[in-house]
Amino acid sequence: MRTRAALLLLWLCSAPLAAAQERLHYPARPEPGQATTGQLVIHGALDLGHIRPLLASFHRQHPDIALTYRNLDTLPLYERFLAAPDEVDVLISSAMPWQYRLANDGHAQPLDSAAAAAWPDWARWRQELFAFTFEPVVMVVRRELIERFGRPESHADLLALLQAHGDALAGRVVTYDPSRSGAGYTYAIEESRLSPRYWDLVAAFGQARAHLVDTTGEMLTGLAEGRYWLGYNLLGSYARQVVERDPALEMVIPDDYALVTQRLALIPRQAPHPRSARRFLDYLIGLAGQRVIAEQTALGAVHPGLDGPGTADHLRATHGEALRPLALGPGLLATLDDLKRQALLARWRREFSRGGAAGD
Repeated sequence: MRTRAALLLLWLCSAPLAAAQERLHYPARPEPGQATTGQLVIHGALDLGHIRPLLASFHRQHPDIALTYRNLDTLPLYERFLAAPDEVDVLISSAMPWQYRLANDGHAQPLDSAAAAAWPDWARWRQELFAFTFEPVVMVVRRELIERFGRPESHADLLALLQAHGDALAGRVVTYDPSRSGAGYTYAIEESRLSPRYWDLVAAFGQARAHLVDTTGEMLTGLAEGRYWLGYNLLGSYARQVVERDPALEMVIPDDYALVTQRLALIPRQAPHPRSARRFLDYLIGLAGQRVIAEQTALGAVHPGLDGPGTADHLRATHGEALRPLALGPGLLATLDDLKRQALLARWRREFSRGGAAGD
């Protein structure tokens, strides 16, 4: 909790105190003579600093709706929903396999609207599950590493750096622990499919005695404090805001391949306020909400009508075929298969330990 609060202060130093809390509430403020027409409850695995501009903009457009947002980690969000599927109107999470499972298991209701029908096919499943952000997975490096060893621009550069200077970088590298982090595990399984050198890279992390952590926030805190010189597979939307405020840090989108994760939103079948939920989801994937994402957040807008900075089209124009979005489809369920998970984690530990032994 202290780590998250510290990062929020770093990212949002000018924000009001509520930014350090886990809940936002916007009371209904109907026009004179207008009755309060609705309520809206949103649960999201999205830090308050990122969601606040969207919620504030939506509430300005719909002041008659009382809006409550609760920020939860991905697994507690998923488990809380299964325990009480009728308490929330909109569910938002970056844990793509878990969101897909909920929709696939019949927990989502369709959004029958013009915005939903026009949403890109690659960014929706049926009309029940919608990807509304475009967030590359990145490296973050400190000035000290660049000055001494150069800036790694690709996974090949990173592997060569770790193999040549693993001892000099011992304890200075940080990445996810895939056995504890859902994001780390998802990235590991995708990279093992993408790159034949992935397991060499895991071994090189072991050689450099990389620290293994649970969140992008922990990596960013250590990088900002100078404890780490290189962080691997950070969520770019979170990293960008910290890097922009710290001249000692640089963000690298690898030029050989870069995974892209997306936030997925759905309306539960048992949503207590479905009318308000539909209005919010229409806003989220509509031009107004997507413009807020592009201009006021680092999440990356998906709307095909937007093409400037802060959009998926702009990232594609600058990074081309290197961007590899996680596909929104049945393949996501494979990451939740217990036997496959155990096999991948066993190999990950074996390769990481092999690299550590080689470095001893």
